[in-house]
Order: sequence, then structure tokens, then C-alpha cells
Amino acid sequence: MLSPAVILLFLWMIVPLAMTVYFSFLRFNLLMPGTEEFTGFENYLYFFTDPSFWPALINTLTLVLGVLVITVVGGVALAVLLDQPMWGQGIVRILVIAPFFIMPSVSALVWKNMLMNPVNGLFASMARGLGLEPFDFFAEAPLASIIAIVAWQWLPFATLILLTALQSLDQEQMEAAEMDGAGWFWRFLHLTIPHLMRSITVVVLIQTIFLLSVFAEILVTTNGGPGTASTTLTFLVYMQSMLQFDVGLGSAGGIVAVILANIVAIFLMRMIGRNLEA
Repeated sequence: MLSPAVILLFLWMIVPLAMTVYFSFLRFNLLMPGTEEFTGFENYLYFFTDPSFWPALINTLTLVLGVLVITVVGGVALAVLLDQPMWGQGIVRILVIAPFFIMPSVSALVWKNMLMNPVNGLFASMARGLGLEPFDFFAEAPLASIIAIVAWQWLPFATLILLTALQSLDQEQMEAAEMDGAGWFWRFLHLTIPHLMRSITVVVLIQTIFLLSVFAEILVTTNGGPGTASTTLTFLVYMQSMLQFDVGLGSAGGIVAVILANIVAIFLMRMIGRNLEA
């Protein structure tokens, strides 16, 4: 009974991965058909010695860590805020969650043309209104700008998960701590945060897996530049495969990215296991 699902999974995942591994050992450029030859680990060696590789790796890790810090801290703050009784609470929650349902390319275009544009963007208009010189975000701070855009997209996801966890917090413990004289800060530090730790770990795991493959925001806003200032591993693989038509190098880069993603996922899964046992 399970064989159809297993066969479909095999065809959908294992076969493309095996083909990628195979191509990574070939000198294979689409502009020169018929010249394919086996080169062993030459593509991997070239990829690791490429001057763009290490900046791309650092940019990838910076992007992931930056977005995680913003979304986890902001998600906890928004979850605590939205958990308070207020007028129009349902509408406010929908508005907070709405950015998560916008396509990455669309949100990147909105930020690029309507908010961060140094000529007619909202931030430039506000700066001129205050007598300041408009700041060119994508030229002066490209990676930080992309982190802000991606964090804006993923903040609703973190907020939704943490708000759901926060609503299961035992209010009797909070009331008992308040009667014992514990202030809001200490109740938040010793009761709310420990209660949210499992949900925070899940948020970090899921977001990390997806953030390692951020692509549309970079392509739409900075195209990996200036230079390699906003180039990530995913975008570097795209440049090798789609712009230089080098299937061999692009496949090697893809395998490196898959290995990196699995290392991070295994580490996070072990961290989740320890939290669940605690």
C-alpha cells in the first residue's frame, strides 16, 4: 500500500539529487554541448577556491542569524502584545500576519520601489522632511536591507507560532507569582520565556531551513551586488548555473548548499530533542 508514495518520493527527490551529484563531477557547460568530460572533484575544488565562495558563505550565515534574531525577539514581543485584550483584536492579528502571505518577489518590489528608493521612496521623503540626506539602502547597506525585508516577511510566522504557545500558558501560575510579589518583568523572564522555549526552537528550525534558500529578494533588489556584498550561496549557484551556463559548477555548489543545510538541520534537531526532554 505504501509503494506508490515511496516510488513518487523516490522519483521526486532521489532522482534529481542523484543527477545533481552526477553533473557535479562533470565539466559540463550548456554553451559547449558535446564537450562533457569527467573531472572528479575539480568542480568542488574550484567552487571552494572561488573568491566569491567565502563571502557568499558569510553572507548566508549573516542573513540567517540576522533574520532569526529579529523574528524571534520581535515575535515574542508581538505575541505578548497581541495576547492582551484590546478592541479589534481579531483585525489587528490579521494585519500582523498578512505579510507572510505576500509573495517574496512582490514584497521585495514594494520595499525597493516604495519604501527604500533613495529618490522617491517613503524613507527618502521622511529624511528630506527632517532635513536629512536620503540614504541609499541597497547601495550602502545591501545585506542589511535584505535582512530587513526577509525579517518583515517571516516575523508574522514567528508571531503566530509564539502567540499560539502563549495562549496555553497556565494563568494560575502567573496569578500566583503576582500574588507573591513578582513584577511583570520577573514573571515574563521566569514563566513566559521558559514556556515559549520549545516554540522558539521550532521557529528557529523551520525558518533556518527556508532562510538558507532565500533567493527572490536578492534577485529583485540587489542582484547579488554591489560586487558580492549581498551574494549568498543560493545566488552564487544561480549565477554559475543560469548566468554562466556551467552546470557542473552549479551542481557542485548545490551539493555544498545541501550539505550545509543538513548540518544545520541536524544540529537544530538535536537542540529540539534536548528541549523536549527537559
